[in-house]
Amino acid sequence: MAFITIASFLFFTGLVAIISYVKTRKEDLTTSDGYFLGGRSLTGWVIAGSLMLTNLSTEQLVGLNAEGYEFSIASMGWEVGSALALVLVAFYLLPRYLKGGITTIPDFLEDRFDPGVKLFVTILFLFGYILNLMPPILYTGAVALREMFHVQDMFGVGDTAALWITVWAIGIVGSIYAIFGGLKAVAVSDTINGIGLLFGGLLIPVLGLAFLGDGSPIAGFQTIVENTPEKLNAIGGEKEPLPFSTMFTGLLLVNLFYWGTAQHIMQRAIAAKNLKEGQKGLLIAAFLKMIGPVILVLPGIIAFNLLGDKLDPINAYSALVNHVLPLPLVGLFAAVLFGAILSSFNSGLNSTITLFMLNVYKPYVKPNITDRVLIRRGKVFGTFIAIFAMCMAPLIDLMPQGFFQYFQMVNGFYNVPIFTILIIGYTTKRVPAIAAKIALGAFIIVYAITQLFWDTGVHYLHILAILFVLCSAFMLIMGKIKPRDTAFVLEDKKAVDLKPWKLAYPVGLGAVAIMVIIYVIFSPLGIAQ
Repeated sequence: MAFITIASFLFFTGLVAIISYVKTRKEDLTTSDGYFLGGRSLTGWVIAGSLMLTNLSTEQLVGLNAEGYEFSIASMGWEVGSALALVLVAFYLLPRYLKGGITTIPDFLEDRFDPGVKLFVTILFLFGYILNLMPPILYTGAVALREMFHVQDMFGVGDTAALWITVWAIGIVGSIYAIFGGLKAVAVSDTINGIGLLFGGLLIPVLGLAFLGDGSPIAGFQTIVENTPEKLNAIGGEKEPLPFSTMFTGLLLVNLFYWGTAQHIMQRAIAAKNLKEGQKGLLIAAFLKMIGPVILVLPGIIAFNLLGDKLDPINAYSALVNHVLPLPLVGLFAAVLFGAILSSFNSGLNSTITLFMLNVYKPYVKPNITDRVLIRRGKVFGTFIAIFAMCMAPLIDLMPQGFFQYFQMVNGFYNVPIFTILIIGYTTKRVPAIAAKIALGAFIIVYAITQLFWDTGVHYLHILAILFVLCSAFMLIMGKIKPRDTAFVLEDKKAVDLKPWKLAYPVGLGAVAIMVIIYVIFSPLGIAQ
C-alpha cells in the first residue's frame, strides 16, 4: 500500500476529528438535552448533512450498486422516493414532534397511549438497532476498507482475521464519537464527511463514464443508453428487487418510518433550534436525495458495461473503484467512506444509548437519577453495546450474500408497525392504548408468518402495506367501540420556536415535482425506450 494512500487517509480522517472537537469542545454535555439532543441547537444545513450521511453508508454503496449491476436502476426508488417522505415529515410530523418537546420518538406514545406502549416500541427500536443496524454497517464497511487497504497483506493474516481487525478499528473510532462526544459531535462530523462523500461519491460514476466513453462521460452515458437501455428503466418489472408498484404501498410507508420515525434519523431534526431550521434541514435533504441514484445505483450499471457481466454483484462497486480511481485518491476516498461508515454506526449507537437510558433505565431502574450520573452510566452502556456490535459484525460473513434486501425485510418487523400506531396516534384523539398494543403484536406476528413460514408470493413491501391498512382499521374500530376516557390534546411544551419556514411549501412541492420528472426521464417515455 503506497505511503501517499495511507497519509491522505489519515490526514482527512484527522482533519474531521479536529474540526469536530473544536466545534463541540465548549458544549455542555452534562444535561440530557446537551448530550442527547445537542442542546437543541442544530441548524438546517447541519441537519441536512447529518441526515444524508447517517443514511448513506456502505450497505447502500455496496448493496444498491449490486442491484444496479444485476438488475436495473429501478432500485433508485429507495433514494428518489425518499424525497416525498421527507416533504411529508417536514409538513406534518416535525411540527408535532417539536410542539410536544420530545427527546425520543416513543415519548409521544407515552403521552398519547400509556407507558406500556412506549416501552413496547422502545424495545422494538433497540432490537432493530442492536441486531439489525450496527453490526451490518460495521460488516459492510469493514469488507470495503479491508479490500481497499489490503489489510490481509498489511498484517499477514487471512480474510477472516483481517475482517475482525477492520471491524474493531471502525467500531472503536465510531464509539469515541458517539459515547464521548454526544449528538453534536456526531452531527458536526457527519456534515464534514458529507461534503467529502458528495464529491467522492460523484467522482466514481464520472470517472467510470469517462472510461466507458474513451475520456468523455457524456459518450460513456450514451454507450449505456445504446447498449443496455433496459438498465435505465426505473419502472422495472415485478422481478426487480424493488418493483415500481411498491412506490405506492410499502415503500412509501417504510420511507415515512425511516425519515419520520426512526430515532437515529429524527433525532437530528428533533434537535433543531426551531421549526424553521428543522424544516429547512429536511427539505434540503429531500433535494440531496435526488443525487442518490448517481452515487448508489449508476456505478453498478457502469460496472456492468465496463467490466462485463461475470462479476459477483456484491463486488461490482469495489471493482469499479479499483478500476477507475487513481492511486493517490484511494486514501481520500477511503477516508470519506470511513466517515460514512462511522456516521451510520455512531448514529445508531447514540440513538441506542438515548432510547435505553431515557426510556428504560431512568423510568424503571433509577427514576430519581441526576442527568450527570445518567450520562455517565449511558456511556458505560454504550461501551458494552459497541463491543457487542463489533463481536457480531464479522459473523455476518457466514450469511448468504444479497443481505441488503434481507435486512430491509427484517426491518419490517418493527418499522411499519411502529409507524402505524404513531400515525393513528397523531390523527385521532380517542383510540385507546389497548388498541395500539394489540395492533403492534398482531402486525409483527402476521408479518413473521408471511416471511418465515408461509410464502405468499407477494412482495414483502406490499404485505407491509396490507397490514398497515388492516391494523389501522382495527385501531379506528377500537376507538369507536372502546374509546379512551378523555380526548387526547397535544400540549405545547414550549421547547423551541414553532414558526414554520416561509419557503417550506414551495420548496417541498418543487422537490416532489423533480422526483416525478426523474421518473419520467428514466422510463420508457424517456431514455429507457
